[in-house]
Amino acid sequence: MSAPDGSPVGAERSIGQLVASATTEMSALVHDEIALAKAQLRQDVKRGATSGGAFGAAGMVLLFSLPMLNFALAYGIRTWTGWNLAICFVLSFAANVLVAGLLTLIGMAFAKKLKKSQGPQMVAASMKETAGVLQNAKPHPRPELPQDRAPEAIEAVARSSS
Repeated sequence: MSAPDGSPVGAERSIGQLVASATTEMSALVHDEIALAKAQLRQDVKRGATSGGAFGAAGMVLLFSLPMLNFALAYGIRTWTGWNLAICFVLSFAANVLVAGLLTLIGMAFAKKLKKSQGPQMVAASMKETAGVLQNAKPHPRPELPQDRAPEAIEAVARSSS
């Protein structure tokens, strides 16, 4: 088994390797968050398009079906019942309004789903939470330096090597 950077698990890794590994993982996390936001946005756009399509279909049904359906239905009602032709035309129009109302209800149902969607907002909150956790991260406690390696001795070595 190996670590994400390819080094064996349990092996000591240098600070550079740890930083590189952390950077790679953070980059992957950010890319995954962006991909999630895009997927949720696509889903919201689909819901919006479906809602708009249903509303558009309702309008088209009312607009284009009125002349033909009204005449056919009105004359059909008159044939079956013998009622006055004006009443038959009113009943025909009422049937068209009922169909348009049904399509409007379908459009409203999809619009409510779109309104309730929290897609990009949830991703933004998740990214803020990740950033908050990283800002509050504290380094691991360092062990006490032995007396022979006091900070003054380390400073002296650092000055002499430069």
